[in-house]
Amino acid sequence: MYRPFCIGLVVATSFSVIHGQTPTSPPQAPPAAATAANPSSGAPTAEPVPADAPRMSRETRLNIIRDFETQMVYARTSFPMGAKGLQLKDGSTTPNGQDLRNLLALWGPSIKPGDPAQISYVRIKDNYIHFDLNGGPVRRKKWYQRIQVSGANGTPVPLSNDTQVQNPHGTYLDIYFDKYVPEMSAAQLRALLYPVLDFNARNKEEAYLDTVPPKAKEAIKAHHVLVGMNTEMVVHAVGKPPRKVREKDGETEYEEWIYGTPPQDVDFVRIIGDEVVRVETMRVGGQKIVRTEKEVILKKPDEEEEAKKEEQQERPANAPSLRRPGEDIENAPKPSDGVNPMPPAAPPDVPQQPGSQGPGNFVGHR
Repeated sequence: MYRPFCIGLVVATSFSVIHGQTPTSPPQAPPAAATAANPSSGAPTAEPVPADAPRMSRETRLNIIRDFETQMVYARTSFPMGAKGLQLKDGSTTPNGQDLRNLLALWGPSIKPGDPAQISYVRIKDNYIHFDLNGGPVRRKKWYQRIQVSGANGTPVPLSNDTQVQNPHGTYLDIYFDKYVPEMSAAQLRALLYPVLDFNARNKEEAYLDTVPPKAKEAIKAHHVLVGMNTEMVVHAVGKPPRKVREKDGETEYEEWIYGTPPQDVDFVRIIGDEVVRVETMRVGGQKIVRTEKEVILKKPDEEEEAKKEEQQERPANAPSLRRPGEDIENAPKPSDGVNPMPPAAPPDVPQQPGSQGPGNFVGHR
C-alpha cells in the first residue's frame, strides 16, 4: 500500500515538471502575524500614569480585581516565605540586598526568579495595592468555614475542623503610590509590576532568562556552563547533576557536579558556596580542558553602600556637630597637610603609696 502511493507521487511530480509547473509550497504567514501570535517577553509597553491622575474610580477597581485575580504570572525576583513580603515603589523593592538575603536564609524562598505564581487575592487600599501570591501568607477561610452551631451548653461548635491559619508557602506584594492609588488601566499596572512580575512570559525558562545577564542568557540557551555562574544558572543550563561529590582542597570545601559518562565527554563543575569556580572537561580522545578564569560577572549589591545608607537613616537630623551653623563639610577648615592631628593622650596614672599625700594636697597648701 505504501509503495504504490510513493510511485504515484513521483509520477505526479514528474508530470508537473515536464509541463513547466513546479510544486508550490504552502503559503506562509506574514511576519507581523507571527509576531502578534507570539508576543515577546520583554518589558510591557504602556503609557505612563499621569502625575495629576485622579483617584481610582470604583468601576476601575472592580475591573482591576477581575483582571488580576487568579492570573498566572512568573516571578522576576525572589519572594521570602512567611509574613514578610515585598514592597514595590518607583521601580525598586524593599527589602533588598543583604536584608532580603537574610530573610531568604531565615525563612526560605517562597518564589524564586522564573517560578510560576498565581495571584490569589487583590485588595486596593488608600495608597497601595495588595497582591496575595500562591494563597498569601495567611490562609483565607471559606464562607462555610466561618459558620458555627451552638450546642446544648451554649458552646459554639465550628462546622469545619480546619483551624490552620498560616500558609507556609504563600507570600504577598504591595505596590505603593505617593498619595493615593491613581486612575490607571490594567496594562499600565502590569508595566508598573514588571520589575517583580512578568505577565508576558510563556514558560518558566523564558521568564528566568529575562533576569540574567546577556552573556549568561546566551550560555544557558546553548547549554553551556560558564565560570562565575551560580548554581541556579547551572541547573537551567544543563539540568540537575546526575552525580555530586563533596571534596576539600586544603581548608576550602567545594562540591563537584559531574555531567556525562564515558565514552562521552565528561564535565566536572566545581562549586564553592553558590558560584562556579572551575570547569574541567574530559574529551573522548583524552584531551583535558580546564577553565578557571571568571567568564561572567554577576552583579552583587555593594554592602558598604548599604551600610552607609543605613547609618544615614539611623543618624538623627539634629545630631550634634562641631561645624558652625550653615557651614558645609567641604568648606570646613582642614590641616595644611590634609591629615587631622591626633588628640593629645591623657597622662599616665602614677601609683601612690597608701597614706601618702597626693598632688592635690601639695597644690592646696601652696
